[in-house]
Amino acid sequence: MAGGITDTGELYSPYVGLVYMFNLIVGTGALTMPKAFATAGWLVSLVLLMFLGFMSYMTTTFVVEAMAAANAQLRWKRMEKRKEDDEDEDSSSGVSDSDVLLQDGYERAETRPILSVQRRGSPNIFEITERVEMGQMASMFFNKVGVNLFYFCIIIYLYGDLAIYAAAVPVSLMQVTCSATDNHSCSVGDGTKYNDTDKCWGPIRRIDAYRLYLAAFTLLLGPFTFFNVQKTKYLQIMTSLMRWIAFILMIILALIRISRGQAEGHPSMAQLSGIRNLFGVCVYSFMCQHSLPSLITPISKKKHVNKLVLLDYILILAFYSLLSFTAIYCFRNDTLMDMYTLNFTNCEIINVAFIRYFLGLFPVFTISTNFPIIAVTLRNNWKTLFHREGGTYPWVVDRIVFPAITLIPPVLVAFCTHDLESLVGITGAYAGNGIQYLIPAFLAYCSRKDTQLVFGSGTVNKHLSPFRHTFWIVFVLIWGFSCFVFVTANIVLSESKL
Repeated sequence: MAGGITDTGELYSPYVGLVYMFNLIVGTGALTMPKAFATAGWLVSLVLLMFLGFMSYMTTTFVVEAMAAANAQLRWKRMEKRKEDDEDEDSSSGVSDSDVLLQDGYERAETRPILSVQRRGSPNIFEITERVEMGQMASMFFNKVGVNLFYFCIIIYLYGDLAIYAAAVPVSLMQVTCSATDNHSCSVGDGTKYNDTDKCWGPIRRIDAYRLYLAAFTLLLGPFTFFNVQKTKYLQIMTSLMRWIAFILMIILALIRISRGQAEGHPSMAQLSGIRNLFGVCVYSFMCQHSLPSLITPISKKKHVNKLVLLDYILILAFYSLLSFTAIYCFRNDTLMDMYTLNFTNCEIINVAFIRYFLGLFPVFTISTNFPIIAVTLRNNWKTLFHREGGTYPWVVDRIVFPAITLIPPVLVAFCTHDLESLVGITGAYAGNGIQYLIPAFLAYCSRKDTQLVFGSGTVNKHLSPFRHTFWIVFVLIWGFSCFVFVTANIVLSESKL
């Protein structure tokens, strides 16, 4: 996330890019969506899901537009630098100083930049050929305060991500192993309500088992924060395959149970008290804006990229609806677990032990592979935020302090609470709101303003968002800030009632 331009990597077709985006968006958030659907009511949930999907699509097109504008400016600066070097070499030929364009790009002849870039062999200055991460776009289009606010938002979001992951793995292990060793084997998803103080193994309580698993998780995966790790192609394929097997199994099992007349769910149409968590879960479940540069840039043909993204969102919306509706009609509201996979560890739902354990432990395998990567990303964002040009960090700060401040806070949060629905809801409602709505809207506005200053008002960005009118940017900003106020007021009122 932090830093500047990285290699584009191997190119792939638009449809491969569509699959990659689908895999990126459909992740941990989807596992908490059925419970959020049940608590908010099916009608409210469906309407909000569709609206937030539309909003996420809009801001995705804003980010693509900003990527194109960033590529254009980088290309123009290189061309101007090359032109200045050529003019320095030919200075003896009597070239007038008035023909030289100034380096900052704002004081120059009206048509020179576009003509000079096109003359250098680029078919379109707005072609997305280099991967420019969001941090680099923020530094290009925002002022210093804006850049710091961007990194603050992305860091808070990544902290929330790590806290969710750090809690999800021990919760899954606790639920599966505690029920497998007591007298209620196979009863995780049967509606039996357990307290944290209930026994797990002998004198060990469930909360003690959770914290033991959390400690083991931290000791096993925490050290990766102190090193550099990269997600390999084969690891990505393996986790994606496991994810799709798990999701398809859950949908099929729920549909079979419903078709046999064994459905227990009677969801209400609307429960306003559940909207807060549903909002955060939906925002979290549509999150992809921060990873768009690495997804969009390698696509070989980007002419219809906005249409492909729209198709992706339609498919994801249909998938989320199918997963959630089968869940809320298959299971009673009070039996739906925060982590939906745990509902399928009940022998009455599936009597094949391997499938029960596969679904119950599914988050353990997939989340464990992602935790070190997100931790390293967060650590690098901290380094970028405090980096000063030409400066280097002492060894202790670089190798100990930054990894420590990356790892300790989310583990402490997971130690204090394992309420996954609230963790996902709060992360999505606050930091997710900023990344998905506010930052893309500001990027679109500032990149358009910069493009007009640099290239002239007549220049058209070929990847301009379909939502090109300023009204849409204002609408997104008002919506984003309104969500902050609504969620905060809801939390305050809820706490005051307690």
